[in-house]
Amino acid sequence: MKPNLPPQSFLHLQKDGSVHVDVHVMPNAARTQIQGLHDGALRVRLHAPPVDGKANLALQAWLAEVLGVPKSAVGLVRGTTARRKQLRVAAAYAGQARWQGLILAAPEG
Repeated sequence: MKPNLPPQSFLHLQKDGSVHVDVHVMPNAARTQIQGLHDGALRVRLHAPPVDGKANLALQAWLAEVLGVPKSAVGLVRGTTARRKQLRVAAAYAGQARWQGLILAAPEG
């Protein structure tokens, strides 16, 4: 099933049916939440320290939960040690993901 993506700067449909999500991460927050947009990426305050990959794993788990897909469906494409990251939602799950969960929670600006 092809994903029905809303037109957002941080969502990119790939030829194989997977979806890449651009994220700007702000680690060590009091709680994990979307805080808007940053240079076209979804700005996420993350309740995890940037130590030993814990923030990356927490970000993947959070995105999977918001989209309603298994954790294994979300992988890190780039940005292992950077604040700007790109995550991939596997094609097998992209069509059934709840993309509106990201859109409704992301205020413009």
